[in-house]
Amino acid sequence: QVQLVESGGGLVQAGGSLRLSCVASGRTFSTYAMGWFRQVPGKEREFVAARSRSGGNTLYADSVKGRFTISGDNAKNTVYLQMNSLKPQDTAVYYCAASLALHPEVLFTTTRHYDYWGQGTQVTVSS
Repeated sequence: QVQLVESGGGLVQAGGSLRLSCVASGRTFSTYAMGWFRQVPGKEREFVAARSRSGGNTLYADSVKGRFTISGDNAKNTVYLQMNSLKPQDTAVYYCAASLALHPEVLFTTTRHYDYWGQGTQVTVSS
């Protein structure tokens, strides 16, 4: 069992930056592949970024590639999402997710592969 708590959301102007944090408690953090998803009202939760257990593999949605960076600090049990050059269309509730991954290099881009979710943090980008 693991609990995930996101923070770092807020209101920012287009072109600005935010860094989201997700702190995991419970089971050893390095057991999990991690992901970030986002959701706007009326739409399905969509993949943003993922990181393998080892941290050696990362993957991004095309819409955020080159602007967002996922990283992790195993000593702090924390995964981050650095978001630069933000656009109004990035406005959403952002969720952190953890997946019990047997292989250290695997990562996942679909919600069904994730076992645990945080409560979400709102990101609003004004034009």
